[in-house]
Amino acid sequence: MSAAPPELGALHERAGVMAQLDRIGALLFWDQNTMMPPAGAPARGDQAAALETVSHEKLTAPELGRLLDALEPWAADQDPDDDDVRLIAELRRDVEKAVRVPVRLAAELSRSAALGQAAWMEARAAADFSRFRDALARHLELRAEYIACFPGFAHPYDVLLDDFEPGMRTDRVRALLLELADGLAPLVAAAAPAPDGAPFGGEHDVEAQRRAVMDILEGIGFDPDRWRLDVAPHPFAQGVADGDVRITTRYDLHDFGSAYFGALHEFGHGLYEAQIPAHLRRTLLGRPVSLGVHESQSRLWENILGRGRPFCAWALPRLAAALPGRLRETTVDRLFHDLNGVQPSLIRVEADETTYNLHVVVRLELELALVEGALAVDDLPHAWNEQIHRRLGLDVPNDAQGVLQDVHWGAGLIGYFPTYSLGNLMAAQFWATLRAELPEVDALVAAGDFAPVREWLGARVHSQGRRHAPAELLRRVTGEELAVAPFLRYLREKLSDAGVIASAERTPVR
Repeated sequence: MSAAPPELGALHERAGVMAQLDRIGALLFWDQNTMMPPAGAPARGDQAAALETVSHEKLTAPELGRLLDALEPWAADQDPDDDDVRLIAELRRDVEKAVRVPVRLAAELSRSAALGQAAWMEARAAADFSRFRDALARHLELRAEYIACFPGFAHPYDVLLDDFEPGMRTDRVRALLLELADGLAPLVAAAAPAPDGAPFGGEHDVEAQRRAVMDILEGIGFDPDRWRLDVAPHPFAQGVADGDVRITTRYDLHDFGSAYFGALHEFGHGLYEAQIPAHLRRTLLGRPVSLGVHESQSRLWENILGRGRPFCAWALPRLAAALPGRLRETTVDRLFHDLNGVQPSLIRVEADETTYNLHVVVRLELELALVEGALAVDDLPHAWNEQIHRRLGLDVPNDAQGVLQDVHWGAGLIGYFPTYSLGNLMAAQFWATLRAELPEVDALVAAGDFAPVREWLGARVHSQGRRHAPAELLRRVTGEELAVAPFLRYLREKLSDAGVIASAERTPVR
C-alpha cells in the first residue's frame, strides 16, 4: 500500500468542518423542539437556511471535487475497508448529490423545515389540520423541485427515500411492507384483545414517571454526565457531540407506557450516536449509515429487549417501587403478557409491536399518493382516516389523533416513515445474530447486566458509522439479506410464549 498523499490532510480538514456544521444543525433542531419559544420559529428558519447555505457551499466547492479527483486513484489501490478509502467514497456520493441541488433550494428546504415544525406544533395543539395545510403544501412543492434535480430514478419517491435509506427503492420497500402487512394479519386476528389499561393502568404523576424512567435508563446505560433527557411533543434523539447525547420523551398522566417506551426507543437511538467512535465523528463517516439502521437500534431496545421476558424480570421490581398501583401486584408473566398485548390503536408511537407496522404502511401509501400527485393536500385528512379504518379498523376522532400525530411531515421528512419498518426487520436479524453469538444474553438481561449487549451492538453496528451501506452492513453482521420472515418468526414466537396467541397458531413462517 502506498503512502497517503498530501491531499488527504486537506480532505480531512474540510470533512471535519462539515461534520461540525452538521452537529450544530442537530443542536438547533433539539433546541427548537425542547426549549425555543414558539415566536422564535421565523428566526430559527433563517438560521437553519443560513447554516444549510454554508454547509451546501462547502460540500459543492470546486476544491473539494479536485481533492476527491486527486485521491481516488490512490484509494483504488488501498484496502477498500480503510477509513480514508471509505471517507473518499462517501464524500463522492454526497458531492454528486449536492451539486445537483441549487444552494437556494437547499437553504429553502431547511427554512421550510423550521417553519413547518412550528406550524405543525400549533395545528396539533388545536387539532386543526388547516393550520398546517399551507406548510405541508410548501414542503411538497419544494420536494417536487428537489426530485427534479435527480432524473433517471424509476419513481420520484426513490429520490426522497434514498436520502434516508441509501440504495433502497420504492418498489422494494413497497413489496417488503406489503409482505409484512400480509404476514401480520393472521397474528392480529389470532391475538386475544389486550386488557383495558394494561399494564400501566392508573394515574401516575409526572415526577413519579420521570423518576421511574430515569431509573430504568440509568440501569441500561444512560450516563447523566454524557446524556440529557428532556420533554418534547414528539420524542426524538440527537447526538450533538462526543459526550453530548440528547434524548426526549413525553408524559401522559393516564399512560405511563408513553413515557416508558418512548424513553427506551430514544435510548436505542442515543446509544447508536454515543458509540460511534470519536475519530469517525471528526469526519462525515461519523454519522449513522441510514435511518433504517438507526430505527433498528431504537426498536431493538424498545421492543425486542423492552418487551422481552428477561427485561420484564429485571424492570418489574424497579417499576413497582417507583409507581403505585397495579404494578405492585403484577407478576413477571403477567407483565410480559400485557406488554405484548395486541390492540389496534390510533397513535403510532404508542402502538403495540404487532400492529405498529400497519401504521407505517398507511403513511407509505399516503406519501406515495402525495408525491405521485394522486392525492391533494386538502384531501389528506380524509384519506388518512380512510386508511386507518381500512388497516386498523378504527375511526379517527380528530386531526391531532390522526393526520397531525407525527412530527415528520412538519419537518418535511417525506420518505422517512418506511425506515421504521425496515428497522424492525433489521432489528430481528441483528438480534438473532446477537443471541447466537451471546447465548447467555437472556440471563444477563434478567440480572440487569446490559454491558455485553451494548458492547456487541457497539462493535458490530455502531462503530461502523457510515463506513458501509445499509445492505452491506446487514450482510456483514448477519450474513443475510434484508427479509420479512425473520421478524415474523420472532414475533410469532414471542406472542406464543407470552400467551397472546395460542401455540396452535404457530404455523411455520417461510
